[in-house]
Amino acid sequence: MTPNPVHNDITQLIADWRAGSSSALNLLLPKLYAELRQLAASHLRGAGDKTLQPTALVNEVMLRLLDANSIHISDRKHFFTTAAKLMRQILCDAARAKARDKRGGDWQRAELAEAQHISADMDTTSPALHEALAQLERLDPRMAQIVELRYFGGLEVNEVASLLELDERTVYRDWAMAKAWLKHRLEL
Repeated sequence: MTPNPVHNDITQLIADWRAGSSSALNLLLPKLYAELRQLAASHLRGAGDKTLQPTALVNEVMLRLLDANSIHISDRKHFFTTAAKLMRQILCDAARAKARDKRGGDWQRAELAEAQHISADMDTTSPALHEALAQLERLDPRMAQIVELRYFGGLEVNEVASLLELDERTVYRDWAMAKAWLKHRLEL
């Protein structure tokens, strides 16, 4: 795996921003914002609630990342891992609020996917999915991270492998195991 100069540039800009450079932040935001907006749009296509727009979701993620003094983003990998997790939390929080507002709403049990295929039309705001991913994270953090990056982050297997510094076969294996585990967990 050869280092990608764009990835190194983003990592350097993050380091410069954390060191206090506002000009680094001004260069960093457009690079990350467009990619995050594209990912948010793909997730919201499968969401049951059509009131949240991709721009609003990305803005909320960016605000949380910029305002959080306790989150210290170290590099591109850490940024996208954290952003994917925040995106999932925001979607789940929105779904919970909607369900609460409707005294339960029309929630139905949501399955993540068939054992070897994840549908892009799945409702990513499902609290059951959020809870299952939280449990998977406690059992196997790497598998949960792969699910977040693949499904919520929209990254391909080779991108996840590069980001996590893993062999692609390992990512494929963990991805398949995580999908099967989540499917079983959501069917209980």
